Amino acid sequence: RVAYGTVINDIKEVSRSYKEAKMALDVGKIFYASKNVIAYSNLGIGRLIYQLPIPLCKMFIREVFDGKSPDEFDEETLTTINKFFENSLNVSETSRQLYIHRNTLVYRLDKLQKSTGLDLRVFEDAITFKIALMVAKYMKYMESLDY
Repeated sequence: RVAYGTVINDIKEVSRSYKEAKMALDVGKIFYASKNVIAYSNLGIGRLIYQLPIPLCKMFIREVFDGKSPDEFDEETLTTINKFFENSLNVSETSRQLYIHRNTLVYRLDKLQKSTGLDLRVFEDAITFKIALMVAKYMKYMESLDY
């Protein structure tokens, strides 16, 4: 795995760029495991989540999932959610790629809405859910470092 920071113009900035590259490596391990080359400037929301304190993360997860853990979702549900996000919340395309009927996908999304209170077809709820999944992934990674 390789990471790099921002371009520097002066020797005094080498330290900052090195720290950025180190952070990009750490954030890349958590959120972008499939990528081998990670740029600090492309970390996006993963960089923000990486800098959150764990107590704040736990509070956010409790609020979003109402005391449940995102780990409690079965594999089928997580696959459905991830594919739905990959397809930019497009129900038709997601159902086609999952080889399921459109109504089956709608049923799964309705079931998820009943259990979490979030409708993934609504952008605001989808972004909240996506961030919550990323926060949960970050917390799981940090817990694995503690042991």
